[in-house]
Amino acid sequence: MPRIEELAPEQMDRQQAEIWQEVVQGRPSTNGPFNVWLRAPGMARWASRLGEHLRLHTVLDPRLSELAILVGARHWNCAAEWAIHEPFARRAGLSPEVITSINYKMEPEFEAQDEAAVYAFCRQALELTKVEQDTYERCLEFLGEEGIVELTGIVGYYCMVALSLNVFEVPAPQGAQQELSLGKMA
Repeated sequence: MPRIEELAPEQMDRQQAEIWQEVVQGRPSTNGPFNVWLRAPGMARWASRLGEHLRLHTVLDPRLSELAILVGARHWNCAAEWAIHEPFARRAGLSPEVITSINYKMEPEFEAQDEAAVYAFCRQALELTKVEQDTYERCLEFLGEEGIVELTGIVGYYCMVALSLNVFEVPAPQGAQQELSLGKMA
């Protein structure tokens, strides 16, 4: 049971309804923290716009963006974020073996070197709060400066998403697979 009741469009004030329309028009799904964020409309507007850019308009290949999101969802043990993004990661081309490994907090065996670099970058950023020089250079080689800045933004933004979903106990969408394994990252 979520801590904040979902607002129906007819319950929203003018500002909330305007922001909600931006959310609805700007992304393929309104699942996630958006309804919670409407309680703070100023934050909701800018958070939604940043998320739309980082999710849908980044220079990163969607496979790499979704990889970063899954690593963050797993780090924060956020079942709702995992359930929302695991299907996107599959459709973007992330292998089922990599997804399963992340879910079970095991080091994936990557065939693609760009995936291995992004995975290492995200793990280090989340666990060490910094990124080692060799990992930074590998990501820079694959992503360029704009890509590495956006990757950092994705990691940070989806930390905020995961915390919002966890703190407000937002459930995964109906019918979504939300099984997360227990344990620490390997």
